[in-house]
Amino acid sequence: MSKPSKHFSTRKIAVVTTSRADYGHLYWTLKELENRSGVDLQLIALGAHFSPTFGSTFTEIEADEFTINERVECLISSDTDIGMAKTIGVATIGLADILGRMRPDILLLIADRYEMLAPASVALALRIPIAHIEGGDVSEGAIDDAVRNALTKMSHLHFTTNENSRRRVLAMGEEAWRVHLVGSPSLDNLRRRKLFSREAVETDLGLDFNQKTVVVAYHPVTIQRDPTTEADTVFAALEQVSGQIVFCYPNSDAGSHQLIERAKVFCQKRPNAHLFVNLNHLKYWSLLKYADLLLGNSSSGIMETPSLALPTVNIGMRQQGREQARNILDAAPDAGAIMRAIEKGLSADFRESLVGMTNPYGDGHASEKIAEILTSITLGDELLIKRAVPLEDSTGAQASRLH
Repeated sequence: MSKPSKHFSTRKIAVVTTSRADYGHLYWTLKELENRSGVDLQLIALGAHFSPTFGSTFTEIEADEFTINERVECLISSDTDIGMAKTIGVATIGLADILGRMRPDILLLIADRYEMLAPASVALALRIPIAHIEGGDVSEGAIDDAVRNALTKMSHLHFTTNENSRRRVLAMGEEAWRVHLVGSPSLDNLRRRKLFSREAVETDLGLDFNQKTVVVAYHPVTIQRDPTTEADTVFAALEQVSGQIVFCYPNSDAGSHQLIERAKVFCQKRPNAHLFVNLNHLKYWSLLKYADLLLGNSSSGIMETPSLALPTVNIGMRQQGREQARNILDAAPDAGAIMRAIEKGLSADFRESLVGMTNPYGDGHASEKIAEILTSITLGDELLIKRAVPLEDSTGAQASRLH
């Protein structure tokens, strides 16, 4: 049974972004909210957005003509887990003042970055309702998995990317009327934005797509005590790959600086290898459109590449547990296993087998659905006070009453 809803004349909705990755996912949701009457959109940027090391990506937000209402410089760039923990603390202190002054009607968070624990904790203390995108997903090889589940239990509205994720959120004891299956908002970029031409990408990035092109999106495995322990096998495999290799910068996690340095050394030895600090979402999607394969352990490889039918080699345990389309080739962190997966992914037979495939993470209409719910849901105690679900319902029986 759905809870009743009504439109309010003015609704203050605050949205938090921490990096280039989540901003790209949020772009069309921000556009939808910005263009709706009665919405006072407040954008809060923090973390890696203000780090020169990671491309000072707040400038991308400004170039898109969004107003950054509040800024929190909090990233401790020490390349250690202690730095990550301190970043959460610094962000919490800054956000306490910001959200205490702003008092939005709803705070929108996305995904599973560790920095998102800060706005969620502050909002919980200030009794600000939280809406969360991508709850119920699974990535067993990163602390992101625990962060995502914590955000789910602290949140009051849930926007899930696929049916199994929706069922997991329900199994966590969330009331069915709070849980909405919308798909991944990152896919809205492909439906709503015109990608660059092959020639434009080649000119802008200095690439040559006449060569076989492998894009590398590889991040530290943060659940492991040494988050770069699998990297040796990745670079050993890449040494054997002919053709053009394009590295994207890793996330700002412990171990990221080590990966960046290794990529730089690799590119110095290979004239057809390239490293990009920051590719905005449009450039990144365009690059993937003309690439032959994506290699790494990024959620992008799982969630976004199916929409382009792009062969993807998913390495190691970082994304273990996520729903997968048939373009994904899992490989153990072993150079031989990675090479075998690369060879299969680059084969004509495998590429042809992907024709007509669908993406389990949605159809590119998530942003409209998210904005509609955020602007129409009834505010007040019914939203803020989460009630216990009977135990017999917590395993999914309540799902039949969602609509």
